[in-house]
Amino acid sequence: MVMAGHIALTELERDALTELVNIGVSRAAANLRKMIGEEVLLSVPSVEIMAPQDAARLIGERETEELVAIQQQFEGAFSGRALLIFPEETSLDLVRAILGGDVPPDQIAEMELEALAETGNVILNGCLATMANMLKRSLTISLPQVVKGDGARLFTLTPDRSEGGLVLFLYINFSVRNKDVRGYIAMLMDLPSLTALQELIKSFIDRVMGDEA
Repeated sequence: MVMAGHIALTELERDALTELVNIGVSRAAANLRKMIGEEVLLSVPSVEIMAPQDAARLIGERETEELVAIQQQFEGAFSGRALLIFPEETSLDLVRAILGGDVPPDQIAEMELEALAETGNVILNGCLATMANMLKRSLTISLPQVVKGDGARLFTLTPDRSEGGLVLFLYINFSVRNKDVRGYIAMLMDLPSLTALQELIKSFIDRVMGDEA
């Protein structure tokens, strides 16, 4: 079992959650591929649940430069705040890869926020909407917002609705135009939302097992 706060996912539940996220980011990659006309590869090797301060410490250990994140609120059967996070230099590499080689260097900075917001919207929206759809629920997702700062700031930008907020923390491998870009997806949820998500995952597993029987 994986313990975090009062949430304990069995290995089967964590595998199912990882699979749901991977399907979500795969569909997001397909949408991004249509947008830029180049192959985009995205994968999520693992999903962890941890306290916000632990997520901030982990990302701080891995990344020394300032972070750039695209954030979106989501509401529905489970609610919270989703972040797509990149080290700042990596985010510039991503923007250059997405915009291609036709943009003069002096214009890249102007287009950076818009390109990042749109990329984050495609990835987070695709991931969350696909997860919700496979769990037979729906979510309302806000417009994307680009924020900068260290892990501690990103994970405390808005107060969570309860003291027991936790983070679904996902490392992602991202490849576009032969550039390898590393990043993270974090979903901040309170305990009631995580408990609701766990129950939906259990129902999803039961449906899959029933189909295979």
